[in-house]
Amino acid sequence: MESIEQHTGKKICIVGASGKLGRYMVQHALDRGYEVVGVCREQSVHKLDDFAGRITVHGGDTNDRAVIERAVEGCDAVLAVLVPWGVNDYSSGTARAVIDFAEPGARLVFSCGWHITRDGRDRYSWKIKAAVAFARFLRFTRLIDLDDQYRAADLIFASDTRWTLVRGSDLEEGPSQGLPVWSRHVGDPVLASNMTRRTDFALFMVEAAADDTLVHEAPAIVGCRTPSALAHRRQAA
Repeated sequence: MESIEQHTGKKICIVGASGKLGRYMVQHALDRGYEVVGVCREQSVHKLDDFAGRITVHGGDTNDRAVIERAVEGCDAVLAVLVPWGVNDYSSGTARAVIDFAEPGARLVFSCGWHITRDGRDRYSWKIKAAVAFARFLRFTRLIDLDDQYRAADLIFASDTRWTLVRGSDLEEGPSQGLPVWSRHVGDPVLASNMTRRTDFALFMVEAAADDTLVHEAPAIVGCRTPSALAHRRQAA
């Protein structure tokens, strides 16, 4: 884990800061000495009241290009939660705005689920396939457009920015267990437990912003103390 001194004077923007994952990212970033800028919908700004006076907040939809342009100015890193709300290109619009307006050379770290694949070599269980099929069906309710997350991922993968796309397992609450472990492909036995503490997902996002070995990677993560991660550690010893 990196020291506060290493990040003092550095500025990080968290897009989707008012959500559960976003609030954990804000806290982790503050703990590491970053100056934090948050972006969230106007109706959710109050969810960041616990950080009043410690962060700058821009209210607006995360796919609002003008909002993103103002928020990412001068930021060394941008962390963005890709949420497939509605049918108005929310995820892809967010990704496109971050890519277009982030400072040259800034670290861009995006989040999504395991269902996103970069090279088609991921191996999914029937449960994950069923969940994806159901989520796609929900597009007819006009509440969720999972395909828009795939479009967002395509934009990220094609970008020449210093991006990382963190792919999260199922999530649970609870105290931190430490930095999650990762693999390039779902189906790797180390990921079999399919569970990560939400605070640790956020921790991985924040740590990725300072980890150049993750540039142009799409790590699939799992909790470091899950049975599959512990079994992998024993086998590697």
